[in-house]
Amino acid sequence: MFSHLQDADLENWHDFEVESRREIYALLRGIGEKNQLIRMLIGGEADVCVTSILAVDEAANAVFLDCSIDAEQNQRVLKARRLSFETTLDKVRILFAAEQVEMTTYQGNPAFKIAIPTTLIRLQRREFYRIATPVTNPVRVQIALPAALGGPATFPLADISCGGIAILDNKMVLGQAIGKEYPDCSIDLPEIGPVTTTLQVRNALDLTLLNNKTNRRLGCEFINISRGNLSAVQRFITKLERERNARIAGLT
Repeated sequence: MFSHLQDADLENWHDFEVESRREIYALLRGIGEKNQLIRMLIGGEADVCVTSILAVDEAANAVFLDCSIDAEQNQRVLKARRLSFETTLDKVRILFAAEQVEMTTYQGNPAFKIAIPTTLIRLQRREFYRIATPVTNPVRVQIALPAALGGPATFPLADISCGGIAILDNKMVLGQAIGKEYPDCSIDLPEIGPVTTTLQVRNALDLTLLNNKTNRRLGCEFINISRGNLSAVQRFITKLERERNARIAGLT
């Protein structure tokens, strides 16, 4: 779909294909509202036009885009069999494509019009990617503590990424524990299933709540997580992301 992106370039990005029309509409509208510049690739990297989204008309199934100031380039756009688009929104790369472009006008000025894409790709750098887990029905991890510490204990998650999790240790069971490893931890991912991995505590943050209770947040890294377990984590992140985007779209 996006042949100009090299495999090596994609290795450092999470790949999320978005197929929900509501999510796609919300993302495109967000790109337009933030006036994000879009690279429109006409014939690969050699022929690039910078454009932006003027409007997204869901009822008309249309996205209106700025034209180039170069008339010849506009003609190449109109003749192209396929166009690829690349932009960013909140540190996320957004990629989509169009098979057909029409020349039209928008608010009295020349503009391109394409159909709302049926799918788009969201790519996000691994180091940025961390998503909060539900508060009302928290995801939980069981850590196999020794009998001296009370045996296995269960903790709610604050967030999850493909590199690790943050857990809430409100009863201070684990202490500061920075650098300590806990093998055979089991994370119960709703609708996905259990994931087993070793966790290493990398950082600790104590938060004082309004009622003067202290809440301890421990950042934990996955150690030697298997490919199958990591794949389950990625599927869960995709699920949370889709649910979040659906909520955002429902509010807009």
